[in-house]
Amino acid sequence: MRLYANQPIGTVPRARQLRREAPEPERRLLRALREAFPTYKWRHQAPVGPFYADILCFSEKLVIEVDGDTHADTAERDAARTRFVQNEGYRVIRFTNADVMQSLDGAIAAVAAVLNPKMEKGSIA
Repeated sequence: MRLYANQPIGTVPRARQLRREAPEPERRLLRALREAFPTYKWRHQAPVGPFYADILCFSEKLVIEVDGDTHADTAERDAARTRFVQNEGYRVIRFTNADVMQSLDGAIAAVAAVLNPKMEKGSIA
């Protein structure tokens, strides 16, 4: 699958910039996801239409957003973005920076529940 097909010029440099400037909670969650679920391919700052998904798993059609403090003032814009991504066929999970930094295991468990709803709580992999 060509990720950047039909994307406007500048998409690749912008994605690279976003990856380089990613906040620590986003990086930490991405590392944990790759460790906990090594059979899935996790993409970082991948374009979905005009937006960039913080973390994306194509095979599961799952987008994970890690919201920092700036998202408190942009709830309406975030809701429109979520609607767009869902209309593209993706499921969306949102975590705050605090969720990731204070309870990384809880965030991983929440992702596990979405990836495999039959998976028992506390049983990952």
